[in-house]
Amino acid sequence: MSNITDTTTPDTKAHLLATGYQLIAKKGFTAVGIKQILDTAGVPKGSFYHYFASKEAFGESIISHYFVNYKHRLEAIGGQDVSAQQKLYNYFQNWYDTQQNGCDHEKCLVVKLSAEVADMSETMREALNAGYQQTVTWLATQIKAGWVDGSVPQPDNIAAESMAKRWYFAWLGASLIAKTSQTNTPLAEVWQMTTSQMGR
Repeated sequence: MSNITDTTTPDTKAHLLATGYQLIAKKGFTAVGIKQILDTAGVPKGSFYHYFASKEAFGESIISHYFVNYKHRLEAIGGQDVSAQQKLYNYFQNWYDTQQNGCDHEKCLVVKLSAEVADMSETMREALNAGYQQTVTWLATQIKAGWVDGSVPQPDNIAAESMAKRWYFAWLGASLIAKTSQTNTPLAEVWQMTTSQMGR
């Protein structure tokens, strides 16, 4: 019986994804090789290729898996018994807290890969874009709910999805610049802008 048969289980796939996620969130996609992933995970090479045709396919799986988990987090915030404004506040408060003083792994993956893989891999770019849209849609839903319950000011001539995009794009950009400048100022600026526009 081969080693691949012995070691290849659904848990092996989950372990590879979790290991790759931690390494890539810390170092970036291009800096992490398959050998490092396998050595860190303690998994034979054959097991990797049983699940993933290439490193690119592995990266796409990590991104997709990340956004599945991220959707659960959004649903948890959305299910809170608070105003829509408070849900939005809680979401961006978490973003602000996890991006300060370095990059928390929960946010680093998207921030790092957004700048790294857009021109490198079409499948990874598409996976990131789908994740972005998932988040923008959730934000737009909360904004609309805030307009209905009166907790979020409704500006003239702007759709909820447009406002959601402006916020999300501003925060993603600020997170990238915060990494480059090694200062929290970009995050503080978008935090002030967003809270003001949500009526805080």
